[in-house]
Amino acid sequence: MIIVLASVTLQPGRLDEALALSQEHVERSRAEPGCLAHAVHQDTEDAHRLVFVERWADRAAIAAHFRVPASRAFVEALSSLASAPPQMTLYDAAEVTP
Repeated sequence: MIIVLASVTLQPGRLDEALALSQEHVERSRAEPGCLAHAVHQDTEDAHRLVFVERWADRAAIAAHFRVPASRAFVEALSSLASAPPQMTLYDAAEVTP
């Protein structure tokens, strides 16, 4: 399983636009093959920061997601609203049962 943690800090006054773009992207991504979970959250310590948490079945699924034109367009649009470049880290993980 691939876990993606990403974040973006927005320019002042751009939150509503970024949330609308992000929610649309999340909903579209959830319908893609191999998407196990995809969500966007607003940071409680920095209201201008959005955090994305994603789970993908495997590397092929996330690679396919990155090739979707709408995904690339989303990154470009969100980046234009950011005060700094977005950050993203991918993890190759296995679920652990307690």
